[in-house]
Amino acid sequence: MAAAVDPERSEWDVIVLGGAAAGENAAQYAAQFSGLESVLVEAELVGGECSYWACMPSKGLLRPVEVLNTARHLPGVTSLVGENGIDVDAVLDRRDAIVNNLSDDSQVRWAVDTGIDVVRGYGRLTGERTVAVTKPDGSLRTITARHAVVVDTGSRASVPDIPGLRAARPWISRDVTHLREIPRRVAVLGGGVVACEAATWLCGLGVEELTLVHRGSALLAKQEPFAGELVAAELEKSGANLLLGRSVTAVRRDEVAAEAGVGIAHGGPATLTLDDGSELTVDEIVVALGRVPASDDIGLPSVGLPNGGYLDVDDQQQVKGVPGQWLYAIGDVCGRALLTHMGKYQARIAGEVIASRANGGGAPGGFAAELSTAQGHRAVPQVTFTDPEVASVGLTEQAAREAGIDVETVEYDMAALAGTYLLREEYTGRAKLVVDRATDTLVGATFAGSGVADLLHSATVAMVGRVPVSALWHAVPSYPTPSEIWLRLLETLNRNRRLGSDA
Repeated sequence: MAAAVDPERSEWDVIVLGGAAAGENAAQYAAQFSGLESVLVEAELVGGECSYWACMPSKGLLRPVEVLNTARHLPGVTSLVGENGIDVDAVLDRRDAIVNNLSDDSQVRWAVDTGIDVVRGYGRLTGERTVAVTKPDGSLRTITARHAVVVDTGSRASVPDIPGLRAARPWISRDVTHLREIPRRVAVLGGGVVACEAATWLCGLGVEELTLVHRGSALLAKQEPFAGELVAAELEKSGANLLLGRSVTAVRRDEVAAEAGVGIAHGGPATLTLDDGSELTVDEIVVALGRVPASDDIGLPSVGLPNGGYLDVDDQQQVKGVPGQWLYAIGDVCGRALLTHMGKYQARIAGEVIASRANGGGAPGGFAAELSTAQGHRAVPQVTFTDPEVASVGLTEQAAREAGIDVETVEYDMAALAGTYLLREEYTGRAKLVVDRATDTLVGATFAGSGVADLLHSATVAMVGRVPVSALWHAVPSYPTPSEIWLRLLETLNRNRRLGSDA
């Protein structure tokens, strides 16, 4: 579906380079109350990585696995489920429906109906407020912005230079979220969020032999230690073989399918050589070893910036080192928090900043009276949709201590709650709060267990609002629900304080 935009038009108030979810927000917030005109420049699908290749399809694959696992631990349902596995074809069909079969018609329609133009093509900066767009037919189109250019080009999967790995055409995150058939043997390289989530749904969808190779000593190393331990235990229970503290030194794939598309086997069996000299043969390799910013081909040298790398921004999301208050960056490409919801938050602030500056610095009103992302970045929430889920916000205990904060901590077993027992039998989970002694406010919270994602926003609100622990005591949780964990954590913290001890 082509956007309704004049092909000869060359000027807008705001150009957004990249039409992912954050870019859509930036274009909307810059224009909606200001009278400014904005345009999205996108070479792929409007809506971006999260909508089509990451967040949405992955959660579509994970939810059935979680529901089935819960059913197997819930008397009255367990007997109905029996030993039945996932209906793989139905799950993949629903995944395709979730991503609209990789059609962005509805997203483009939303943009046009909102008053945002869409220009198809690959955009590169060529100077101040100027973007050259390589159109799908290969021709060039130059457009300019009266006020601002916002960079939202995102990130891409990192494939390290391990001998033979790139030549073997391993799967990356796009492949594993769009798999078309289930490989019998899979090696997952990595131990972070993407690796753990992918391992969860691959095991749930029927991979017979899944081996996760991670050079670190624990999964989810940026979380509290118990989170990775619980996820590791459940993966092993699902049949995964975890090789922690190990790395791949070489890969050999004799038969490589050079033209195989996304989510299709990229060749014949592949053999991985590990650091102890042993070998592992699999049918597909999934590389989940982080991401790199997509900034090496967007014309940064034309505005005095080095090619590639994350774009350094201030709390208004303005790119540092570029004079004139016209260049902004949001989402993964600025490296502040590689999470869709944080990119969209940055976009909302950036859009309001642009609108305010274009109108002479007047306050935009509404919720964004303070045009800064500093407050929101103090409490970055994240959910890892493994089974069990891991929901966290702010700092871990270790990170807080490394930042010089005098902290006290409290933990509690979530399996001891009536609300979690009602969710499923044999519930496994844990929760932890990290409290700044000087201010008596939260600086971190982590919940691990089935269904804990819904606990996270309350912790985020408490942190952003700097709510004292003494005030949280009066926020009474409903019974019997998992939110009772707040009461138990605060009771334990109160007891520890009275006894003069830390958890």
